[in-house]
Amino acid sequence: MSRSIQQLRAWVKIDLPRLESNVKAIRAALPSHLKYIAVVKADAYGHGIAAIASRLMRSGADIFAVANLEEAAAIRELGHGWPILILSPLLPSEVSEAVRQKVIPVISSIEEAQAFAKAAKQQKVIQPLQLKMDTGMGRAGVWHEQANELFDEIAQYPSLKLSGCCTHFACADSDPEFTALQRQRFIEVINRNPQTQDREFLLHADNSAGVNSFPQDGIFNAMRIGLLQFGVNPHPRSYLSAAAVQPTLSFHTRIGLIKQLPAGTGISYGQTLRLKKPTRIAILTAGYADGIPTALSNKGRVIVHDQQCPILGRVTMDQTIIDITNTPEAQIGDPVTLVGKINTQTITATTFAQTAGLIEWEFFCNLSKRVTRIYNTGTLTKP
Repeated sequence: MSRSIQQLRAWVKIDLPRLESNVKAIRAALPSHLKYIAVVKADAYGHGIAAIASRLMRSGADIFAVANLEEAAAIRELGHGWPILILSPLLPSEVSEAVRQKVIPVISSIEEAQAFAKAAKQQKVIQPLQLKMDTGMGRAGVWHEQANELFDEIAQYPSLKLSGCCTHFACADSDPEFTALQRQRFIEVINRNPQTQDREFLLHADNSAGVNSFPQDGIFNAMRIGLLQFGVNPHPRSYLSAAAVQPTLSFHTRIGLIKQLPAGTGISYGQTLRLKKPTRIAILTAGYADGIPTALSNKGRVIVHDQQCPILGRVTMDQTIIDITNTPEAQIGDPVTLVGKINTQTITATTFAQTAGLIEWEFFCNLSKRVTRIYNTGTLTKP
């Protein structure tokens, strides 16, 4: 059902020209030899993978990185020619399909190498893949002290082509010493393996959240860019903190009901707040099922008519209650901004997330399907 914006109960606005501008700013801040790996997993962090990947193709992304085959297929629908990395481990039942889709799996084990070699041989193709090394994250990846065994295993199979190697930093935004240790572990293994010395071999460890520990003259020739391209500034010490990016997404809802309540009234489930004075309240047409965390109960704020208004009581599934006593002009149907800038007032994604005890990635990914995505599709460059 098509609905006008006046009929929407919760929506986000996504500015594609800003995304394009952000990519240009990031590109300008990166050394020219680095490949831009655009991370668009989780529906492009809730922004919508089709619109985002399409604009990134036009804006200068060299490679896409996703979490699963479904996300890879969505990118393939938009265009061919861009390599697609699958960052998460694939299930045994997905191996043959991954070879058919011509994606690049990132593997962590000898068993995965054997499975891909078998599937590629059956399909009479040479399967590219990347090796992931665990240098201290404790998640996916072959432990760095055993990485040589996996390099040797891959080299045995004519149906496999090792095209890159990567690692993931555990504390890139907070612990430069441990990040440096992880980087050194990675470099030591790479330098011992002749397979990695080809100029086209991709070596990447850094993402846009990292502290300023990226060596401009080192072995790395690619960087994974995720949150930064959506305008969320990284740690101030990040290598890319100087990139002039702007938020691409704002989050909105509406006032569905206004009423006056007397002092002493308990608000919402559990009556976790009682009004200390007569209060004019508004009930918003969005709740935790839309992406407003319950952790914002009694401490979050929203923007109504250039005024920040506090959330009262517990956030419920479909509704959120706010205090509009100091906003007498507010009326039923008025838009309310949860994240974004309205006149003189701004609530950033970072502020919204941190107030709820979340990280920005989690906020974006929690925006549910019933929150309509509205795209500004203006352009900075011609198709």
